[in-house]
Amino acid sequence: MSRGTKRAVLVGCNYPKTQFSLHGCINDVEAIRGVILKFGFEQSDINVLTDAPGSRVLPTGANIKDALNRMVNKAKPGDVLFFYFSGHGTHIPIFQPGQPFKQDEAIVACDLNLITDMDFRRLVNRLPEGASFTILSDSCHSGGLIEKEKEQSGGEHMMTPVNPNKPKPSKAKAKSLTFDIIHSAIDTAAGILHDAANVGQKIFGIFGKDVSLKFHPHYVDGLMVLDPLEEDEGILLSGCEANETSYDLVLENKAFGAFTDAVVKVINQTTLGAGISNRYLVAEAAKILKNNGFEQNPCLYCSDQNTNTLFLGGFA
Repeated sequence: MSRGTKRAVLVGCNYPKTQFSLHGCINDVEAIRGVILKFGFEQSDINVLTDAPGSRVLPTGANIKDALNRMVNKAKPGDVLFFYFSGHGTHIPIFQPGQPFKQDEAIVACDLNLITDMDFRRLVNRLPEGASFTILSDSCHSGGLIEKEKEQSGGEHMMTPVNPNKPKPSKAKAKSLTFDIIHSAIDTAAGILHDAANVGQKIFGIFGKDVSLKFHPHYVDGLMVLDPLEEDEGILLSGCEANETSYDLVLENKAFGAFTDAVVKVINQTTLGAGISNRYLVAEAAKILKNNGFEQNPCLYCSDQNTNTLFLGGFA
């Protein structure tokens, strides 16, 4: 069990009054805030950003990254850092001359400023030795959200049968925005015609220094190299594989994310003791999702040594 300080940044984006609004993401944040107290987090070390009416600090791309940077800057050996996100995810099409086409993962802030797998890789690389950084993302396409982090589990859940007697609720909504929708909104904001080849320049032009590293000229021009460490301390528990869907639900007048609800149930059903491992949490959440009629496959990305370490350093 870690003897360091435990700090968290919790983000929920419902995107109110937009065509892609969700309903349960702010509720998800409150649920996660409640359960991490069991792991020894102090309320004063939990930073919450939501787009609820009246929020003093909105979860824009700049504000989320500022909160994460401040958390990493404070980190000392032995500290446990935690980032939780509930909201839309997206795939970014990457076109590089002479390279095969690929799509990279990103989360979507309330202002559509994307935070990408490269941004999380940089945060992990900045950790002091002995500190850890765990991400739990309830968003679509969240598998691989830490650039080049090794997948440890998830694929085996694809063979688990989905309970046919529990179809998804009629008010289940995918927590995904296609890049075309984001691109169109960027075009509108930039006041220029749709041109996929220049989308990175458009995003940089709108958000400037607050843009993801993925779109920063230094990265695009090959001047910034962010390879993973051999045995880093980044841990990603994602709600689904990179090509799958997470769901925002409204059931019996309660709105919540399916993956978050499963995680909270696993933690609450676990007898307080040493804690639960990262692998166990993902596997048990997968069982709950399948039993409730969801096809998504939660997955774990981390180094070999962190696969069976205790989630968030164990219970308090």
